[in-house]
Amino acid sequence: MEKTDSAYTPNSLRRLATDAEGQQITSTPHRERSRPVFLRVFAVSAFLFMFFTGIRHVSRTGLSRCMGDRLHRNIASLPSHYTLPSGDKIPSVALGVWQAKPNEVGAAVETALRAGYRHIDEAWIYRNEAEVGKALKNSGVPREDVWITSKLWNAFHAPEDVESALDDSLTKLGTDYLDLYLIHWPLARKDGQPYDKDLTENPYPTWQKLEEMVEKGKVRNIGVSNFNVRRLENLTANPLKITPAVNQVEINYWFPQPDLIKWAKEHDLLLEAYSPLGGTGKVGDTLNVPEIKEIAEELGMTPAQVVISWHVQRGTVVLPKSVTPARVIENLQVRALPDALFEKLEKAATSHKPYPRLNPSKGWGIDFDIFD
Repeated sequence: MEKTDSAYTPNSLRRLATDAEGQQITSTPHRERSRPVFLRVFAVSAFLFMFFTGIRHVSRTGLSRCMGDRLHRNIASLPSHYTLPSGDKIPSVALGVWQAKPNEVGAAVETALRAGYRHIDEAWIYRNEAEVGKALKNSGVPREDVWITSKLWNAFHAPEDVESALDDSLTKLGTDYLDLYLIHWPLARKDGQPYDKDLTENPYPTWQKLEEMVEKGKVRNIGVSNFNVRRLENLTANPLKITPAVNQVEINYWFPQPDLIKWAKEHDLLLEAYSPLGGTGKVGDTLNVPEIKEIAEELGMTPAQVVISWHVQRGTVVLPKSVTPARVIENLQVRALPDALFEKLEKAATSHKPYPRLNPSKGWGIDFDIFD
């Protein structure tokens, strides 16, 4: 139901004007009695002018989200959660903690949870799970109210290594289950050894072990990360008990991945966007894109809020990372973009040549591109 934003609705304003103009006048000289009538009409006109001028100002500055929504009734609210095949609801905006430094990440997690975040995206290889776990406990937010994601590292894809790797993450995070556990990269290898070609090409044995972790109650949902369409099709060609719920990949203005988004929607696979404001060295460039700045100015939002809103409006979970308290809070304050402005940003993002994504293939010393 739509709420009234002011005691002065259009009907009450019309009644106010009618009362001022049509009230009964007693026997006073014409000049003397016309003056108060004129003053009342003038006052009502001035009020009407200020009232509707105020609406225009608020809708541009974004000071009243409710009023802005009323002016754009055709714009649906952004989803706060997405429903996975299991029926679990995953929050659409998370705090990412990749590259967060020691002694900073814990404070960022506590700030985020107190600001209203209920989704923390982690990974074993980030090497900060213990600090995140301590922050989760210190926040006072009940465990069942927080969605926790972690990821299986490349060195633990062998079926016999999966459960011990998961248990290590659970211990450090201080929880007995994860809401989501992802295969971090398609690459299967033992540290210091050549990669496992068969397990990299077809991770079904790893996946079967993840399914077992769901059956044991240690994990509620499972998925993948950094998988392209070919690798997704290879995995799902197997007789899976549980299909992947999520694929976490790099998506941002410079690397928008429209084809993968289209494929994922057609196959009921939820995408999560990491580096949503741009990869290393590109965040500043993103926030200074002319179209993004123009939309931010028009809606009274920050450029970061515009970009994060765009991601959610595209149907993806978004994982902005920051350890700065003001930015952590800012990144959660998102809202739907009007259709025309959303399309304006979508066109700008998909019209330029994509910049090279994060690709660790050479650093890993493998003889192929992990995204091939």
